[in-house]
Amino acid sequence: MPHTRLRRTAVSLAVTALAVTCGLAPAGPASAGSDFSLLTLPDQGESAIYSFVNSASSSIDMTIYEIKDTTLVDDLIAREDAGVTVRVIMDQAHKSYDSAAYQALTAAGVGVVWSSTAFTYTHQKTITVDDSESYISTGNFDTTYYATSRDYGVFDTDPADVSAVVQVFNADYTHTSITPPDGDDLVWSPTDSQSHLLALINGAQHSLDIEQEEFSDSALVNAIVAAEDRGVTVRVVLEYPADYSSEVSKVTAAGGQVAGYSSSTGFYIHAKAIVADNGTSSAKVFLGSENFSANSLNDNRELGLIINDSAVISGVESAFNSDFAGGTPVS
Repeated sequence: MPHTRLRRTAVSLAVTALAVTCGLAPAGPASAGSDFSLLTLPDQGESAIYSFVNSASSSIDMTIYEIKDTTLVDDLIAREDAGVTVRVIMDQAHKSYDSAAYQALTAAGVGVVWSSTAFTYTHQKTITVDDSESYISTGNFDTTYYATSRDYGVFDTDPADVSAVVQVFNADYTHTSITPPDGDDLVWSPTDSQSHLLALINGAQHSLDIEQEEFSDSALVNAIVAAEDRGVTVRVVLEYPADYSSEVSKVTAAGGQVAGYSSSTGFYIHAKAIVADNGTSSAKVFLGSENFSANSLNDNRELGLIINDSAVISGVESAFNSDFAGGTPVS
């Protein structure tokens, strides 16, 4: 289930230095020549998300677990006032936490529903604009954590992906059962995320770089250990590794390297990412809302994607390398 530890909001000097070290350029919606564009957080900030929302001319669909961003809420209201059809799904288990955003949006005429109780949590973090582009994120829209949380988002213009996201949104908005279509790249919970992630890990031949907030799913952990046994180089960046000591011990015993963080450092690993076989022609990256937990994979509504876009892979790998170097080695 989603981690409930309190994350500190003080910004460490390391976070600022990381943005400079990575040399990350401002992100934005997917550019010509690629269906995908990466946003690395906190380095690049949320301005690209606000610009994306403000670009809408006909519709905005948002599914979100936690929302406490008044700028984003105000932008959604402004687009509704401008004649854009704005719809939002919020997690039904977080009614109290998301109540301020819910009240502000509904008072302004935005269509807002609480998610179906068919899912333990609706943990998905997605915005779709004009049925033509989707922003798929590992992070929530909560200013409480913007300054200190490692997260990634991808702007996706692949028509099959966006169509699938829209289909699922329409079903979830009306609490209608659906088997989510995968489009070209999508990874959904609770239907197929575990099988897709297992296939990614099992297919790795050279390296696996994994960044995760949670690390308890035995099937994924065992697949990582099996990859190490066949000669794959494994590195893991993990939040609160002590919470997963048994799983971490399996990985390190097989030769993997683990670097850990905790909220006391002022930098929180909230990302959910895998880079497989970086630097090879078969390299792929997973980004999404799915944690390595049975609940996230089998009981929640979650969304991620697996792609081979070289710019996205390079950007995630650059941030991962900095995070790995800055973490505390776990033996």
